[in-house]
Amino acid sequence: MVEDEESIADVLMLYLARDGFRVTVESTGPGGLAAARRLRPSAIVLDVGLPGMDGTEVCRQLRADGDWTPILFCTARDDEIDRILGLEMGGDDYITKPFSPREVVARVRVALRHAQPSLPSDVLVMGDVELDRSSRRVSAAGEPVDLTATEFDLLEYLMSHPSRVFSREHLLSEVWGYAAMVGTRTVDVHVAQVRGKLGDVSPIRTVRGVGYSAEVS
Repeated sequence: MVEDEESIADVLMLYLARDGFRVTVESTGPGGLAAARRLRPSAIVLDVGLPGMDGTEVCRQLRADGDWTPILFCTARDDEIDRILGLEMGGDDYITKPFSPREVVARVRVALRHAQPSLPSDVLVMGDVELDRSSRRVSAAGEPVDLTATEFDLLEYLMSHPSRVFSREHLLSEVWGYAAMVGTRTVDVHVAQVRGKLGDVSPIRTVRGVGYSAEVS
């Protein structure tokens, strides 16, 4: 998120984090451009009126780099020309202040869905870990790894949502199902088992106080 109004950035960061997103905030155009190039985020919430370089120029330079990360412009400007310019520069959506933080989260999710390929690959790769959905096989550093059905489903869910942070409660509902009468400690145990089998190349990361994510270190 590139936003120079601290109060707005704080509120949006809170709502996005509650929805499972990991958020990095920059307050200037050059800082936002550098962070986008360095971090390769899943989506960018970009203010138009920024110090040093406005948001449309940040977007133009990213698109010139061949970077088509979804970009959602946020701005106090309500002029149709500004909106059209932002979209013509390659923006995916345009939200005018004041706005509902929940609406911003919803629009980020829509932009991410649109950015995903219509037919996801059967093979997920994250670092040295490869997971084949069709054969339900997993390998780590080229060596086969035997996972139980639940361990496989847990790893698949995390790898299907790279860099997203999920609470234990969320993982219980998505992997085990709402009917599962188990506690959150079950998630910790299964994560530990998967990590033990994958070894040092495991992509599963613990986010203290929140839950787990899968990402390349």
